Amino acid sequence: MQHLPYLLLFLLHFSLMSAAERAYPRTAVGCMEIKTLPAATLIASRSEAKYFDRNNGLFMPLFRYIQSNDIAMTTPVESEISPGVMYFHIGKATASERLINTPSVSIHLMAERHVASIGLRGSYSAENFKTGEQQLAAWLAIHPNYQRAGAARGVFWNSPFMPALFKRSEIHIPVTKIASTAPYN
Repeated sequence: MQHLPYLLLFLLHFSLMSAAERAYPRTAVGCMEIKTLPAATLIASRSEAKYFDRNNGLFMPLFRYIQSNDIAMTTPVESEISPGVMYFHIGKATASERLINTPSVSIHLMAERHVASIGLRGSYSAENFKTGEQQLAAWLAIHPNYQRAGAARGVFWNSPFMPALFKRSEIHIPVTKIASTAPYN
């Protein structure tokens, strides 16, 4: 019962995410593409637990940080899976130089990134993540101009309370372009 106020804030905050600033465009469900993610400021919380473990403790430090610093949340939420890391994008209206690291939240200034992306619909689960990652890795295997350059990340566009039928997510695999001088995409 002591967590009820946090749960209500959580529900309210994520219900407003549909009106939130988007850090970059979504990949359509069922599509795979190479896309460029813009430079961004992200805040992160880390856990030794896996991202999809029920009690990974990743959300509340980030939620408290944005609340206490009067920061508007943007979408999507990005994640690393094992160990678990949750990233919130910081909107363009927030000056990154006013943000400071805390014991539970770290600031990350990300350069422009190139990723292979697959758009998904359905529950946010380890099984769906793994299936999407496998599909995307197979797609990359038949696109020899791109080479995998890191671990896959989960990208989540909706509240965890959104019914699974409506949830949108993506899997991103960092890539580098090889054997060509043509621009990405």
